[in-house]
Amino acid sequence: MNYRTSFYTAALLVPLFACAQDGTQSDSTDYITDGVFTTGVEGPVVDANGVLYAVNFAEQGTIGRITAKDEASLLVKLPDNSIGNGLRFNSKGQLLVADYVNHNVLAVDMQSGDVSVFAHEPAMNQPNDIAISASDTVYASDPNWSKSTGQLWMITADGKVQLVEAEMGTTNGVEVSPDEQFLYVNESVQRKVWRYELDGKGKPVNKTLFYQFSDHGLDGMRTDTQGNLYIARYGAGTIAVLSPKGELVREYRLKGRHPTNVAFGGSDGKTLYVTMQQRGAVETLQVEHPGRAFMLREQAKDQPYP
Repeated sequence: MNYRTSFYTAALLVPLFACAQDGTQSDSTDYITDGVFTTGVEGPVVDANGVLYAVNFAEQGTIGRITAKDEASLLVKLPDNSIGNGLRFNSKGQLLVADYVNHNVLAVDMQSGDVSVFAHEPAMNQPNDIAISASDTVYASDPNWSKSTGQLWMITADGKVQLVEAEMGTTNGVEVSPDEQFLYVNESVQRKVWRYELDGKGKPVNKTLFYQFSDHGLDGMRTDTQGNLYIARYGAGTIAVLSPKGELVREYRLKGRHPTNVAFGGSDGKTLYVTMQQRGAVETLQVEHPGRAFMLREQAKDQPYP
């Protein structure tokens, strides 16, 4: 789904190092087993009660709710044939959904289940992953998989859309640093991670190359409280961890090879949930530091994880 197939099929032709599917030890275990979600499983996000959400539960165009290991159910089916990708909570408790079919970012009312259009931009290829600041500014990656190009968008808290940059590589994972000073954006085909400074209005400026991988695809990203960046490496079957200085400090090995995105949760914020595309599953592992989302939760006890 999401036009990843052509690039990622080619990426799988690159020799892989030994991973769990090759019989070596993984750092992860199953949280939700194969086939509970479709191969479009993506966008994990955790709320203040520790409930995990991801898109495409049982069928495309849905959002699933995961309350415990092996316990998943339907939250909502999206209207108008929309299909979600990235998910984030805003400070109002709405669940924002990147709808790559209809060029929208949708908002789900978690009390009523009503779905509305938060932002719409016809010039988008397909909003893919989204990140959100503490002040509810949304950043959306926008790849064109068939052309190996992409764009980056900024959406204000009231839903106004602004193009940040066009003519990029295949923009995919996107995340804000815990100090709100930087925005990270990766390009899947080009295997590059870019870092922007965020100005006083939250606009990304002064882009620099943060890190470049030599193989495999890049997908969703999240930061922890120390500013480390966790990147799903599609095809490698790992979660790479980059330090705030742009150094590769660790790779966690997964059971499957095709992670699409990650989210922090658990009682201490150190549980990492990983959506797995070809398995239609969710894996989980323990990390050293809490996620940025956990930090924001502690700062606003009555609000959900962003």
